[in-house]
Amino acid sequence: MDALTRLHRSLVGGDDEDQPEDSILADTEGLCSLSPVQRIYAFGACLVAGLALMILSFIVFVRPIKFAVMFTFGNILAVGSTAFVMGPQKQLRMMFDPVRLYATAIYVGCVVLALIFALWIHDKLLTLIAIICEICALFW
Repeated sequence: MDALTRLHRSLVGGDDEDQPEDSILADTEGLCSLSPVQRIYAFGACLVAGLALMILSFIVFVRPIKFAVMFTFGNILAVGSTAFVMGPQKQLRMMFDPVRLYATAIYVGCVVLALIFALWIHDKLLTLIAIICEICALFW
């Protein structure tokens, strides 16, 4: 078993050693034709791009509207990057698991509110409050 298969098993949660390698990636191969190596590269690219946007957003922190947009899109990229590794269906199942349901609802709601406050209402204080709640829900 190669390192990529072990990484995928640890991320997806497959622990059975007698499970054939072809069925390990079966849940993610139905929707896209990327190879496992391409998925890891896509995961890394999205994660790096998301983290870069979040870090660069602090440069424009004095302009809360631009900060909120850059930070929120970077956050969405970073969180969504795991869909390349485990597949979008499994990620959504995990996000809407009863244990994580409240945190997911608050996170998605705060992402939407931060963008609404930043782009339509143009209220700096409400935008920053929504960003802080977004971060708290993400860590929860």
